[in-house]
Amino acid sequence: MSSLVQSVDWLAIAPPVIVAATALIILVADLFVPDHRKPLLGWTAVAGLAAAVLMLLPLRHGSRSTFCLTTGHGACSYTADHFTLAIQLLVLGGALLTALLSMSETGGDRLPAGEFWFLLLASASGAALLPASRDLATLVVALEVASLPAFALVGLKRGNRLSSEAALKFFLSSVTATAVTLLGVSFVYAATGTLHLTGIATAQVDPQLNTLAEAGVVLTLVGFAFKTAVAPFHFWVPDTYVGAPLPIAAYLSVIGKAVGFSGLILVTVVAFPGYANIWGPAIAVLAALTMTVGNAAALRQQATRAHSAVRLLAWSSIGQAGYLLVPIAAAGYTSDREIGSTVAYALMYAVVNLGAFATVALVARSRPGKRLSDYRGLCATRPFTALALAFFLLCLAGLPPGIIGLFAKVTVFQSAVDAGLGWLAVIMAVNVVIALYYYLRWTAVLFRTPRTDAAPAGPAAGDTRPGLRIPVPLTLTVALAAAAGAVLSVDPQLVLHFASGSLF
Repeated sequence: MSSLVQSVDWLAIAPPVIVAATALIILVADLFVPDHRKPLLGWTAVAGLAAAVLMLLPLRHGSRSTFCLTTGHGACSYTADHFTLAIQLLVLGGALLTALLSMSETGGDRLPAGEFWFLLLASASGAALLPASRDLATLVVALEVASLPAFALVGLKRGNRLSSEAALKFFLSSVTATAVTLLGVSFVYAATGTLHLTGIATAQVDPQLNTLAEAGVVLTLVGFAFKTAVAPFHFWVPDTYVGAPLPIAAYLSVIGKAVGFSGLILVTVVAFPGYANIWGPAIAVLAALTMTVGNAAALRQQATRAHSAVRLLAWSSIGQAGYLLVPIAAAGYTSDREIGSTVAYALMYAVVNLGAFATVALVARSRPGKRLSDYRGLCATRPFTALALAFFLLCLAGLPPGIIGLFAKVTVFQSAVDAGLGWLAVIMAVNVVIALYYYLRWTAVLFRTPRTDAAPAGPAAGDTRPGLRIPVPLTLTVALAAAAGAVLSVDPQLVLHFASGSLF
């Protein structure tokens, strides 16, 4: 009976627990806080996320496991190792920037503050739990805790047709992904007799059940492909990003992808190393397809179309997802199972993509059409915003001074070459060149001479919201993202050294 006694390491589980507890506090406090005090709920959310980030510091040395049901190796359901720490830093840091970005979007006739902050923190707690999950049951539960509040966040604009449509598409695609994932998990459990990831990796599968196990591996991968917006399972992304509030679009583009990719890494590299001959080639093909589809669609965005800036970032995020898949595919062809390149690229992408969405949100306060043409001559009126956006776009393109973007792409490219995936490296190089065009096209617009017939910034441009003063939290979000990107560009090895410990 002693082997069934669970041990709980409260320090190991502190980051997601703090976020979940803060969410519950906000849910209850919202019932008693008067309307003019609702901004306090937002600052409470920021404080809770900051506290969760700080609780990662004691976990930086060694590995801690908890919820261990047996004394055998690999029987723990929660493990706080270096991989967990890196992804939790990405998730919680990204959620913190999202919270700052959202401060001006809640209260009054905008998004309901109590519901918004509760749902955001509930989703972030699930996202922080997922990279520490070491059995399929916990993994699926964490995935759904991260996803279910996101449906409501996307559709939180009451009475908005685009928001309701986006939430419905997101919900239907996610439910399909969950059903496929659960079916795959059931097949894997039937073939191996265990849900623990390391137990699955070492299980001796009956030859008669090998086909069932392989089907389970494929279905599980397809389920996570939906979550990560991998082509051809990406159809929900552009409309969802356009219909969602801008901070939530930013959240989904970064934290949503971190959740999907960390789960994908866990089930492939940790749980299914014996089936690398299946998932390695499959992910390589998906990587090539995803980056090509994303970049080709981004090229087609029309500058004068409403929401074209958000759509370009949406398709760009799909293209970037293809790059993130490359090191995972390479792990299927090598014995060291190194996925540090994916973690490093994800950290870089999180910083600069959140910064790009923050600048779009800043410009949208005076030009709510969110058109690419609205950015023409931005440097003349808002030089700091224009320079920050140019820096973020150059980082995404992999051009100086965005050294961190170039460095991340080189490490991903090298992982493909080292694994013998020369054809994938060539496709990636072609896609990087394609992406240069639309990133540089947007960057060039910022510094062009403004059109004399352009609509002026302000109420005449269609902004019906009271007051055009830029909120301090929004400016702080842009500044923090730009500062982080600049630091990483000065010392790009810093992020790779941090991510290099993410080796199973």
